[in-house]
Amino acid sequence: MELLFVFLLLQVLSPCLGYATGAPTSTCNDMLPRHSGSQPQPTATPYTILTSARTFQAGQPITVTINGPEYTGILLAARSGTSTDDLGSWKSPPVNTKFLKCSGNTQGAITHANTIPKNNATVFTWIPPNNNITVYFKATIAQQRTVYWVNIQSEMLTKGSDGIDLASGGHPGMASEGFLQLLAPCLLLSLMLPR
Repeated sequence: MELLFVFLLLQVLSPCLGYATGAPTSTCNDMLPRHSGSQPQPTATPYTILTSARTFQAGQPITVTINGPEYTGILLAARSGTSTDDLGSWKSPPVNTKFLKCSGNTQGAITHANTIPKNNATVFTWIPPNNNITVYFKATIAQQRTVYWVNIQSEMLTKGSDGIDLASGGHPGMASEGFLQLLAPCLLLSLMLPR
């Protein structure tokens, strides 16, 4: 009988304790925590979402990091405009995080798996979809259950050309290598033609 009482008490109190094992799917659209008795912080966020590039290509990974103090909770997704649909997919989540199925996408968002602190060394990898829209990353980040910030957004990312993106590891000489490969046979041919 005592075991049943403890079980029922935990069931009643669990919504008051926050979500130690990750955000529920009910938070996918508005990205608001369902922590009873707490509100988002009214002050400016101490967090910034950093990306490895300002442009993206379908299927080419973009790394995303959260710059700021340690945090225990996160909900992170890629969005476009005012849509609440999560775009692309995330590669294997870092330690202490996990996927959250949003917008019917099993890898559409990332959330915390526990309350072990995460920091700037936690790197998320996003795989862009094949579309021509502008994308940004949106997050809700909790330092602790009652101290959290919502609607944190990265800079906009646009679909890049099919050229080489220097932010993804290219170098300026690479862009001209293809041109030189095309130019060399033309020069040889022009030298061989009679004048």
